[in-house]
This record gives sequence, structure tokens and C-alpha cells, in this order.
Amino acid sequence: MAGGHSQTQSHSHGSLKSYIAGFLLSIVLTIIPLVIVLNGVLEGTAAVVVILGTAVLQFAVQLLFFMHLREEEKPRYNLLTLILGLVIVVTVVVGSIWIMTYNQVAH
Repeated sequence: MAGGHSQTQSHSHGSLKSYIAGFLLSIVLTIIPLVIVLNGVLEGTAAVVVILGTAVLQFAVQLLFFMHLREEEKPRYNLLTLILGLVIVVTVVVGSIWIMTYNQVAH
């Protein structure tokens, strides 16, 4: 019976190699927008696109390397919770922008 118990509890949460890779990717994805903004490498829309792109990649790195989203077994409750949270955040942000844009009072 002890062998069956240890098999159900024996999934790992990641290796040192994956943590280091995730950490290094996080550092690089943090430095890129910092350099772009501080040195004025890009301006306007190009800078915004690069910053948003690195933010999305940073989000993916955090999910895959540190929150172990890819290692989850069925049922995928964490993934479903994440999707619901993203839907709520996008709804609030888009709704707020819509309200601020179209609810201007003319004097």
C-alpha cells in the first residue's frame, strides 16, 4: 500500500534547470522594454507593440516555468480558472475604455 501512495504523490514541480531557464527568460523579457524606453530605441506605436509583446511573453513564461500549467493533469481546473480570470479582466478593461470613450459629457 505504501508503494501506491507514493506513486500518487510523486509528480515533480520542475527541475532546477527549468527554474533557471524561466528566470533567465524573465530577466531578458524585463530588460528589453527597459532598454527600449530608457534609450529611446523605439518610439510611438512600435515601442508599445514591443512592450506589449514582451509582457505577453513574460506572462507565458511565468505560467509555464513557475506555475507549471503545462504539467497539470486532468481535470484542468487551473487552466479553466486562468481563462475565466482573463475573460473577466479583458471585460473590465475593454468595458472601462468603452465607457471612458463614449460617455463624455459635452458642455
